[in-house]
Amino acid sequence: MVIVDSSVWIDALWGTTNRHTTWLKMAIGSVDLGLTSLTLCEVLQGVRLESQFRGFKNDLLQFPVFDAVSSELAITAAANFRKLRQKGITVRRTIHCIIATFCIESGYQLLHRDHDFDAFASHLGLVIIDPPAIP
Repeated sequence: MVIVDSSVWIDALWGTTNRHTTWLKMAIGSVDLGLTSLTLCEVLQGVRLESQFRGFKNDLLQFPVFDAVSSELAITAAANFRKLRQKGITVRRTIHCIIATFCIESGYQLLHRDHDFDAFASHLGLVIIDPPAIP
């Protein structure tokens, strides 16, 4: 399973072309893709028009949505934040700690465009999808 972060979904839904959205479009139908409920919230809260909200919601709900935050996962995410902080790395957003930890604990890969996740890959075993550059 590849969990797709809001940083990629937002670009894809608004029609932005980059190596991540290109990979996503090619993967639909051939790779198991999903998102977390937190990602669903992040993407939808930025949509202003009701018609776009409904359309984006319907597009996203075609994929499995995982409830990522249990008490146990929250504690593990906090421990991961502390491990990175001890290495001199501060993750900017709690939601990134939760999503990265969810992927690590579930054995899922992550497709993202946010450098906060890179520390989880370098130090805590998060497996990220690194799409090739667009020719």
